[in-house]
Amino acid sequence: MALVAQSKAPPSQAALARILAKVRELELDENLIELETQGYTVLKGVLSPTTIERANEAIVKSTERFTGRTGIDIANEDGSKLKGMTYVPRLLYDDPVFEEVLVEEKPLALVTYLLGESCLLSSMGCHFRVPGGLPLMLHSDNGNGTPAPYSSISYVANVNYALTPYSKEAGCLAMVPGSHKLLRQPTLAENFRPRRESREVPLEAAEWIDPPNVVPMEIEPGDAVVWHGNTWHGGFIRQLPGARINLAAYFCRQFVQTQEQHGRAVPKDLLARHANDERFAVLLGQRAPYGWGPEGPDYALMNKAPRGLYD
Repeated sequence: MALVAQSKAPPSQAALARILAKVRELELDENLIELETQGYTVLKGVLSPTTIERANEAIVKSTERFTGRTGIDIANEDGSKLKGMTYVPRLLYDDPVFEEVLVEEKPLALVTYLLGESCLLSSMGCHFRVPGGLPLMLHSDNGNGTPAPYSSISYVANVNYALTPYSKEAGCLAMVPGSHKLLRQPTLAENFRPRRESREVPLEAAEWIDPPNVVPMEIEPGDAVVWHGNTWHGGFIRQLPGARINLAAYFCRQFVQTQEQHGRAVPKDLLARHANDERFAVLLGQRAPYGWGPEGPDYALMNKAPRGLYD
């Protein structure tokens, strides 16, 4: 059934019409079906080689600053400087390349379908993974304190950009197709499990058994995985020398608290660089009605708050 004309439709229906038109324009119809049926989809070749190179260089600098470890060699790391996975937060403000990635058209179109046009950037970071350590256990991004059963509506969504080759041996992202429909977190039996002779054996020395139905995201640099907030995902241990580098852009609906501070905390020069980009302002909380100071609420913003799933 055709949607009502945008000029006469309720705001959320008009927004859905715009979102679906953008999905069709970008030829993402099959990706939308995958999002609905398996809870995630892969977008091929989203980032250019130049963007990949710039992002990798910026992330290495940020990782060195965050960890205090210098001379990180992404081709040859052996786990002596860093071990396993290190999460490097708040990358958006470290280099302009991340501002460009934030508004990549195809991933943002699918995130908008999941979370509506008013959605916010919750955080942007890197799961910097070198040999050793433990797997990243399967989980849903709904976060601590969200009671099950979850809503079938996505409250959060993730875009994971591969910046180095992804394979199981390289410690890639792990996804469980269809898990978004279970509306809960995985149990211990459904997760990575250690096999060891006794509890005296360190977990890092254990053999790890893969979860049932898990799929390794074996993709190329520049590809992106987009998923519904309910979908179970984690990460394999890296078995190869060197580093697996990603960029994780995590989004949420406007009523969900963001992981990182944006809003009033966004640097003025960054906003000035995007002064003509209304969507950029919305993503960084510049149009959100809550979080006011002594001046009280801005009722003009309150009147523009979303009323449905898509606006």
